[in-house]
This record gives sequence, C-alpha cells and structure tokens, in this order.
Amino acid sequence: MSQQKPLIRRTFLQERYEILIKRQREGKATFNELTELDDIVNRDPAIREIVLIENHFIPGADDNNHIDTDPTNEVMKQPQRRTVFTWLKDLFERIFMLPVTEADGKIAAYL
Repeated sequence: MSQQKPLIRRTFLQERYEILIKRQREGKATFNELTELDDIVNRDPAIREIVLIENHFIPGADDNNHIDTDPTNEVMKQPQRRTVFTWLKDLFERIFMLPVTEADGKIAAYL
C-alpha cells in the first residue's frame, strides 16, 4: 500500500485565506483580494487566531516587519564624535533657526 498524507479538513474560508496569503506574499494580490483577505480574517475567529499567533509569537513570520527585539543580536554602537564643524553648525542652527549646509567645503546659510 502506498503511504498517503492524511486528509486535512478545511473550510472554504480557510482555503481561500491560504490562496490570498500566498498571493500577498508574492506581491501579486490586487486591492479586491486584499479586501477579501481582510474580510476573511475579521469574519472567522479561527483564522483571526492563526494570524495573531503568526504575527506576534513566531519570529520572522511577517516579512514586512524587520524589528528584532532579541537583545543578543544588538550591537553596541559607539556614539559618534562631534567635530568642531558639526558643533558650530548645530550652534548656528539653534541660534538663527536656519539650516546650515556645506557647499564645496564652504559653510553656507540660506536666508
């Protein structure tokens, strides 16, 4: 006998959700499909729970959020040293409220 995968029972909304998520991740989803996806997530509590678990508890599940909250991956950054030029530029910007730019090595202020 051949080994067959067990059948997975899915509703129409669950199947449609999988199709629409796949199209969204590929970047091929239309506005109407995204609206339909939103309606499915808002209408079906089981799918809503799946989405919440994927977005909040599985790291890297959402391709658009590249927020890494793991403190072990953070690199200690040294503060930038301020040069005399940047200190003077900041001083003039605070005093005169003017943006000061550097043009060809010369300091220029817009009036």
